[in-house]
Amino acid sequence: QVHLVESGGGLVQPGGSLRLSCTASESIFSITMAWYRQAPGKERELVAIMSSNGVINYASSVKGRFTIARDNVKNTVYLQMNSLKPEDTAVYRCSGRGAWGQGTQVTVSS
Repeated sequence: QVHLVESGGGLVQPGGSLRLSCTASESIFSITMAWYRQAPGKERELVAIMSSNGVINYASSVKGRFTIARDNVKNTVYLQMNSLKPEDTAVYRCSGRGAWGQGTQVTVSS
């Protein structure tokens, strides 16, 4: 099973930016990759998803602020997050082919 490792989380002020990375242990060339998030007391939410042929969908809450991208050479998928809001605070996890990363914490606070 593919092994996924996220990085790039942290504390940022409202309006700031972060870029999350998710690196896979094997090729993601043919894999649909996705980013999810879960805030305390809330259900897990699909944030962004990108198919192997480049079809992308975003949650309405992040559309226009977040961008998902992939580098198949580096076996990495990214989530660029701009104009961050306190309600974006959550643990972000990537997923692909049934595998999940361990998650990275994103906290948006002044």
